[in-house]
Amino acid sequence: LLSLKMQYNIKELVSKMTSSLIHRGPDDKGVWFEGPIGLGHRRLSIVDLSFAGAQPMESDCKRFILAYNGEIYNHIEMRYALEKEGGAPKWRGHSDTETLLAAISHWGLEKALLRCHGMFALALWNKEKKNLCLARDRIGEKPLYWGWAGNDLIFGSELKALRLHPNFQSRVCTAALSQYLRFKYVPAPRTIHPNIYKLEPGTILSVDTLSPSAPPKEPIRPGENYGSLYIRRYWELSSEIQAGSQHQIKNDSEAITMLNNILKKAVKKQMISDVPLGAFLSGGVDSSTIVSLMQNQSTTPIKTFTIGFDDPSFD
Repeated sequence: LLSLKMQYNIKELVSKMTSSLIHRGPDDKGVWFEGPIGLGHRRLSIVDLSFAGAQPMESDCKRFILAYNGEIYNHIEMRYALEKEGGAPKWRGHSDTETLLAAISHWGLEKALLRCHGMFALALWNKEKKNLCLARDRIGEKPLYWGWAGNDLIFGSELKALRLHPNFQSRVCTAALSQYLRFKYVPAPRTIHPNIYKLEPGTILSVDTLSPSAPPKEPIRPGENYGSLYIRRYWELSSEIQAGSQHQIKNDSEAITMLNNILKKAVKKQMISDVPLGAFLSGGVDSSTIVSLMQNQSTTPIKTFTIGFDDPSFD
């Protein structure tokens, strides 16, 4: 929440909005606020279960406050790189949140995100520059909504948190409704509510000091600004496709070997956890492949789960 008017208690409001997302993070919650900005976080503890992994988290240099949802799978390698370059702080714990903050402090937000292999949605407040940045992972695996409630800029992982703001308007956006009826979903950046948007994958939204006090007439796209608010892309799929086209695969055998190695490496990175891991197993090719690769790299049996309903067609 970035507030322009202090007609309510920011700490109480952010706490209430954050509590509505307890299902996303049942293990802990935290609220941080300073002047016009308030950040709230619900925690699902996976890596570093101690208080050293609690959020919102302050950087070692005291410049940044981070509220972040997701997981950075290569954060150990990032720690090694930071230590090699002399950019590592005295580590308080072993959470990927602390690694991400140190990376941002040393390399800057955009360069840090380009080094990250993972899924994330984050809000970063620069205490010195009074600058807010919202960012989302390359493919948009983690959700991030933002927009206006009255004069306030609000953001969160789900719309239900934003609806708790006293100035939120629950009207239906007619343009979004038209898109839903046409495509059976609402394409980004619109949502079903006017003046509330999805941050597009692979983008960073930045706003200096205070945000504009009223929403734009049309959604802001990457490369556009609206007052002090600006959205830019830090990653594009088209660039990856173009780079990949320079390394053509010669035959089926090479393709199979490459795919196997990539999947094996990806699964291994996602098995790093301080809590027990399991997998959904539907019996299809994709989930069976993932569980097979997990078991291949584990010395203990992998716990698997399937889901059944009263109507078998939904199983």
